[in-house]
Amino acid sequence: MSNLVYLVPLFPLIGFLINGLLRKSLSKSLTGIIGSGVILASFVVSLLIFFEVRKEGFTPVIVNLFDFIHVGNLSIPFAFQVDQLSVVFLLIITGVGFLIHVYSTAYMHEEEGQHFARYFSYLNLFVFSMLLLVLGANYIIMFIGWEGVGLCSYLLIGYWFKNIDYGNAAKKAFIMNRIGDLGFLIAVFWMVSQFGSVSFSQVFAKAPNTSTAVLTGITLLLFVGATGKSAQIPLYTWLPDAMAGPTPVSALIHAATMVTAGIYMIARSNILYSLSPVTQTVVAITGLATAALAATIAIKQNDIKKVLAYSTVSQLGYMFLGLGVGAYTGAVFHVMTHAFFKALLFLGAGSVIHAIHNEQDIRKMGGLKKYLPVTHITFLLACFAIAGIPPFSGFFSKDEILAAAYEKNHIYYIVGVAVALLTAFYMFRLYAMTFQGKFRGTTEQEHHLHESPSAITIPLIILAILSVIAGFVGIPEVFMKDSHALGNFLAPVFAGSVSVKPIDTTADTQLELTLMAISVAVAAIGMIYAWARFSKKPELGEAHGFGKILANKWYVDELYDTIIVRPLNGLAKFLNNVVEKSIIDWMVNGVGKAVQYGSRQIRLLQSGQVGGYVLLMVISIVILFIVELFLKKG
Repeated sequence: MSNLVYLVPLFPLIGFLINGLLRKSLSKSLTGIIGSGVILASFVVSLLIFFEVRKEGFTPVIVNLFDFIHVGNLSIPFAFQVDQLSVVFLLIITGVGFLIHVYSTAYMHEEEGQHFARYFSYLNLFVFSMLLLVLGANYIIMFIGWEGVGLCSYLLIGYWFKNIDYGNAAKKAFIMNRIGDLGFLIAVFWMVSQFGSVSFSQVFAKAPNTSTAVLTGITLLLFVGATGKSAQIPLYTWLPDAMAGPTPVSALIHAATMVTAGIYMIARSNILYSLSPVTQTVVAITGLATAALAATIAIKQNDIKKVLAYSTVSQLGYMFLGLGVGAYTGAVFHVMTHAFFKALLFLGAGSVIHAIHNEQDIRKMGGLKKYLPVTHITFLLACFAIAGIPPFSGFFSKDEILAAAYEKNHIYYIVGVAVALLTAFYMFRLYAMTFQGKFRGTTEQEHHLHESPSAITIPLIILAILSVIAGFVGIPEVFMKDSHALGNFLAPVFAGSVSVKPIDTTADTQLELTLMAISVAVAAIGMIYAWARFSKKPELGEAHGFGKILANKWYVDELYDTIIVRPLNGLAKFLNNVVEKSIIDWMVNGVGKAVQYGSRQIRLLQSGQVGGYVLLMVISIVILFIVELFLKKG
């Protein structure tokens, strides 16, 4: 079955072509069936490949499709790699992707037919690019998918392109991703120069014999790429603005899949990172700082999607902390659980927005639990999961990262627990202000409140079930020996890395239980406090004092505008008004004027008088004689 892996990305590509080319003639229902059906077909193939991969004694399969680049000694095939890591991501992308496609058929039903088909064609193209990214057997194929998801992100954020602000948000995402992509590209060139190859198998085989300085340079450049795609400091500000796109887009691209591309790339390159401790420290500190910064911002946001956007940035920071401390399995585990509960939160938010006619300000919500019962209970379950309350999925994956962080550096653990407190607080502030208390919207909105259709609620229910049970694929050793199914499954991929060992000695059992109890207790405090406070007295006014700083996102956008955007705009104006008009235009126009002047003067020689022409001939002959007789001899 692994040899048919090319079918997985092929189906979405076909869906993109059909919906894109025939968008003016397809009905909405047929568009939805094609768009969702191709993703379901990919999921089925991915599931069959998964069952093959999990068999005893499976070895990674490289499927060469054709020679892509062949220059001198450099050969880069267009090849896919099927192993434990790639198949986990295949299931996440196609599984969650299918649910979001089904959800979109109802959520986007008010769009015109051709725009509805355009939306689904973009969504299919995104899934194709993401699958290419995780299946590539070398960094070039990964980079093609990497660029593809960046393009699709731009198209989907700016889907409502007539809105100038949405177009600006799309451009911001595109440009900030390009900054990171340049780092990735330079790293690839460096690999070609250093290893003579970009194939994972060859690069990883040669890495142990390479100097640490070179590996540090390559891994830091790859990490620059990851900071752009996965929204880490300093390239994170595009993600909250990306909420301009339709809510299902936020769920698929900016929660479950695209933003985890950086985590996948580092997890895939785990051997390189394990050989470069300096880069691992940079990754861990950057992830921790991003998690903390985004969590502080989220506690004062009032836009339901902005809260979830900063929550995503914060949770991505947790994943990078896991990668930085060598807990690669924990980071991938958190990618999986986060895909379920964050997609559920975004889709739940979409259901709320759909019910109250595109209102996103939580100060104008409240009391929605009696109007939206399915949305309410599924959203609540997702809040428990992201807060890390046992036995929900987020508890298991977050605990694994925090335990590894404690082993590496106690400060990492302390900050991680503080972020867990903030996470529980802002999520239950969001929950309480949206679903508890009394409805604070208009009377007209209240009359139209209703639960969403089944195409919206069924994906919510499935994701809620996954958010509850997904953690049991990674039960800690302290509870049950050899029960971390995901860890055992991914072990061959991370076998070559120096990873943090799980705490499994009898002496440390009590320690791990204590660490778990602390993180759960802290999360429970944040949860209970926010629930009790904001159910009775929601924050309806503007933030003051320090809260205003948090509400304005630490003024980071304004800082970037002051130190980067405005100076660049000023430089551009100077180049346009001074260098372009006063120097370059003067030079170009000067050449034109000189030619015109010379032409006018030479034109006077054409007088039409034969005597004048004879005189010019005589003068020319005399000059030639002088040159020949005197100047050349000299």
